[in-house]
Amino acid sequence: MKALILAGGFGTRLRPLSCTRPKLMFPVANKPLLDWTLEQLAESGVDTVVLAVNYMADILKRFFKHERHGIKIIYSRERIPLGTGGPIKKAERFLREDNEPFYVLNGDILSRIDFKDLHRFHKEKGGTITIALREVEDPSRFGVVEVNREDRILSFVEKPKPEESPSNLINAGIYVMEPDIFKLIPRGRKVSTERAVFPVVAEERGLYGYRFDGVWIDTGVPSDYLTANSTMLRLISKDKPVISENAFIHEEAKVIPPAIVGGKVKIGKNASVGPYTSIGDGVEIGEGSVIKASIVLPNTSIEREVKVDTSIVGEAVIMGRRVRVEENCLVGDGVVLQEDVRLMSGVEVCPHKTIRESITSPGIVK
Repeated sequence: MKALILAGGFGTRLRPLSCTRPKLMFPVANKPLLDWTLEQLAESGVDTVVLAVNYMADILKRFFKHERHGIKIIYSRERIPLGTGGPIKKAERFLREDNEPFYVLNGDILSRIDFKDLHRFHKEKGGTITIALREVEDPSRFGVVEVNREDRILSFVEKPKPEESPSNLINAGIYVMEPDIFKLIPRGRKVSTERAVFPVVAEERGLYGYRFDGVWIDTGVPSDYLTANSTMLRLISKDKPVISENAFIHEEAKVIPPAIVGGKVKIGKNASVGPYTSIGDGVEIGEGSVIKASIVLPNTSIEREVKVDTSIVGEAVIMGRRVRVEENCLVGDGVVLQEDVRLMSGVEVCPHKTIRESITSPGIVK
């Protein structure tokens, strides 16, 4: 079976970290987000994946090349953004080779959906498109559906106001589609499947909804990205931290699970890492520093008595002694935080900035 992964987004809500990497390369428990998806698809019997790429596509190609986890990878590059439907039409010649149904996935979704059961459900219902559905408290960020007792979707409303939402069941960004779908999408144009395709299929009584529970996270905003990281850490490191063999951890330092520590990491005396913390390869953490509920990307240097709480720290950042990074901060790649600097909650620092004085109000430092 084949799958198309929409991987061309700009990740605007994850700036400044997405200024220097595509969204699907963001590490989750020290592994790129896309890698988790490919691994699960491989376990589900998918043999070919088409990546619909645009923004920083070369970074994805260098890392994933043309095969990963036994899956053949084909890159379909958009010269201009084609929305959610245009990439499906552009990849038609790859996806309809065997005239079988195929998966389509939003690349920034982290889930543990049972793809085989989703495929079984789709074949059983005999529709044109099956949409994976999730129940959420606030559906206003998503496409919301109304379904009948036979799981057929009657209506589809994209990002409704709370008072206009037909249900709390949302489009989870995971689909099974029949090749018939190609005739509904014009070639070479920007097309929204949510607004231009799904309503047509629903009217033709061919749109079905597959409800599922378990892990599902839209990683598009920093808080949800941190949640995705914490969720995967719980799965792989619930009771014991995952520590690379060549990491050096001082005997008087603590790594509190769930946590993961990458290769060639150095953690000094009386330092504390975790819980819910990922430390990338080559990171150095000085004596007495405390890093919790955070993501630290590779090759960052953290000196003595630094505190980082519930934040995301980019690659090759330098933090001087006694730096404080409070909750919900984003520190871009290559940033230098000099000694005693304090970032109050909600501060976002663009890449390669040098910060010499504390920042006491939330906002973006350009």
